[in-house]
Amino acid sequence: MTPTVINGPPPHTDASVEALIIGAGACGLTAALRAHHAGREVLILERDETPSGSTSLSSGFVPAPGTRFQKAINVEDTSDLFCADLMAKSHDTSDQTLARIAADNIAPAIEWLADHAGIEWIVLDDFLYPGHSRYRMHAVPEKTGSALQARLLTAAADIPIATNALATTLYREGHCITAVGVDRGETTEIIACEALVFACNGYGGNPDLVAKYIPEIADGPYFGHAGNTGDAVLWGEAMGADLLHLSGYQGHGSVAHPHGILITWALMMEGGVQLNVDGRRFSNEHLGYSEQGPHVLAQPGRIAWDVYDATIHEFAMNGFPDYRDAHSAGAVKVADTATDLASLIGAPVSEVEKTLAHCAALPDAAADPFGRDFSKGRALTPPYYAIKVTGALFHTQGGLRINKEARVMTPDGPLANLYAGGGAACGVSGPDVSGYLSGNGLLTALAFGYLAGGYDPIA
Repeated sequence: MTPTVINGPPPHTDASVEALIIGAGACGLTAALRAHHAGREVLILERDETPSGSTSLSSGFVPAPGTRFQKAINVEDTSDLFCADLMAKSHDTSDQTLARIAADNIAPAIEWLADHAGIEWIVLDDFLYPGHSRYRMHAVPEKTGSALQARLLTAAADIPIATNALATTLYREGHCITAVGVDRGETTEIIACEALVFACNGYGGNPDLVAKYIPEIADGPYFGHAGNTGDAVLWGEAMGADLLHLSGYQGHGSVAHPHGILITWALMMEGGVQLNVDGRRFSNEHLGYSEQGPHVLAQPGRIAWDVYDATIHEFAMNGFPDYRDAHSAGAVKVADTATDLASLIGAPVSEVEKTLAHCAALPDAAADPFGRDFSKGRALTPPYYAIKVTGALFHTQGGLRINKEARVMTPDGPLANLYAGGGAACGVSGPDVSGYLSGNGLLTALAFGYLAGGYDPIA
């Protein structure tokens, strides 16, 4: 059903709430928790039978600077440093206002969720993700997105969530959205609201929009949530709202094939390499996992192999539940020699041996044709571990432009009571896949959701 905007009052209303939130992922739940804490009557609309969405599919890692959790492990960090990292990753193509809003509000959001929603955070300090200058990744103790989603749902137990509820129609009067039409399967309802929050993510699950805005990944597999159909973008277009960086997205260059399990990029950051079926490297693996997605899809068969050794394998087994899942599923293979590795990959032995020797001998980044610095690492040693992977689209990064209150902007100024966060809002990754800094998705989900949930009622 096509999202629709009707200019005028609704014909009737079946219910009324103060804060109506579309989407029950990390963004929607954060907004709901804060609005509920402020005494607002809140209702969340969730299109699925069980709330999960992109949050459950994610790593669950949230970058935040200057939190008390960082300070507890002696990490000094500031929002200025984080904002600089965000802008550097996108080569200054991110919207600087949005980057500043996210960098300034994510630490308050993390600590507010700890203090008022009981969310337990730890800081990952075993390695730096590409582009981050400090250890600032926060996670719940289980270190998975599904666990973060579960903990947020537990915290929101007193907030009503209408499941199997597909928001289809907005009723707009002037600069306000006064009601939302909801498809409940066999029935439809119209719910009036004081404030409306778009927390329904981006458009990765809408093939037509992907082909229109990011054709380079249109033929690649989609590894996000099927419900990310771009409703916020389509409503925004219908209302004449400001849309920004719709060509931006998060890719990933390491999804186990055919298992469909995300493989942590820590394998590469700790010294692993990616080889194609010809036994050759094809990019700088240290630039980031997002831009690696289209690089992998450009290889023969749209396949690459993550190659690393026993030391890195043990590191991943000890620290990453998704990697343990991949190991249990049989995705992780072992080759005793370079000859065995070549046989596993289906590549010429001479090419595999040459690639491994070349990496071991590289003195600095200038010597690598792709610009990776191997000088500070160590050579991989047998036995070799390998995982067959493909590239994928995870979620889009463009969307509705918001202001510092998370209000949706138009050329005439902000809409009075419409807010957006997460993938529904324009993120901080700029217009290109390479601008995605690790954690940018959950960064804007929690930071912008936190802002939206703290809205001021319309006078």
